[in-house]
Amino acid sequence: MQRTVLLAVMLALAAVAGSALAAPVNYKTPDEVAAFKPGPNLEVVQGNCSACHSSDYIATQPPMKDKKSFWQAEVTKMIKVYGAPIDDADVGKIVDYLAATY
Repeated sequence: MQRTVLLAVMLALAAVAGSALAAPVNYKTPDEVAAFKPGPNLEVVQGNCSACHSSDYIATQPPMKDKKSFWQAEVTKMIKVYGAPIDDADVGKIVDYLAATY
């Protein structure tokens, strides 16, 4: 009996709290100011990478000696770890762009 009453009270409180939090919030997000640098296959990179992050994420990567291997590993990580839906045909183009441009 006590559990039933406690559950009813909790559900009532959740409904009240939920209705208070359900009001729409309007705000304007800032305009995107980051841009990918011009380079080979820029449109492929924009179409794949900007769906999840800005170019600022790429620009903040540390300096590396073997750019191609570094970017190959990063693109592979985006696909395998984060589930980026990048077509196999685009992987090499993205890696080439990143290695040549960043």
